[in-house]
Amino acid sequence: MALACDLRIMATTAVMTTAFARVGFSGDFGGTYFLTQLVGSAKARELYYLSERVSAEEALRLGIVNWICEPEQLVTQTLKIARRLASGPTVAYRYMKENLNRAMAGEVDDCLDLEVTHHIHCASTEDHREAVKAFVEKREPVFNGR
Repeated sequence: MALACDLRIMATTAVMTTAFARVGFSGDFGGTYFLTQLVGSAKARELYYLSERVSAEEALRLGIVNWICEPEQLVTQTLKIARRLASGPTVAYRYMKENLNRAMAGEVDDCLDLEVTHHIHCASTEDHREAVKAFVEKREPVFNGR
C-alpha cells in the first residue's frame, strides 16, 4: 500500500520485500503497477520473482522511498514533511498531482495541454498572489487553499 502513496519515508533499520513468490501469490493492492512505475519493469520483475529483502538504503537508491532516517527520528521527520505539505499551496498541489499522474500514462501533448490549463488556474488563485507578494517581501508565503 505504501507504493500507492505520493511520498514515502522509511527507517534505516526497516526492510521491505514483495514476498509473494515465497508464499505462492502473484501480488495485490496494485503493487505490480506502482512498483513498475517507480523502478521500471525489469527491476519490478526481479523484486517480485525473487522476493529478496530490500534495505532502506537500496529502497532509497531505487526510488521506492523518498527519504530514510534513523528509527527514533521517523515520527519527527514524517510530521515535518506533513506540516510542510499542509502549509503549502494545496490548490497547486492538486494540479501538480493530476499533471504528474497524467505524465505517467499520457502522451506528451496531453500533458503539455493539461499543464497549461492548470498553470492558468493556479495563476488566478489567492495562494499564487500571496506567494508573489511573499517573494517580493522576502518572506515565506502563507497559503489558504484558495
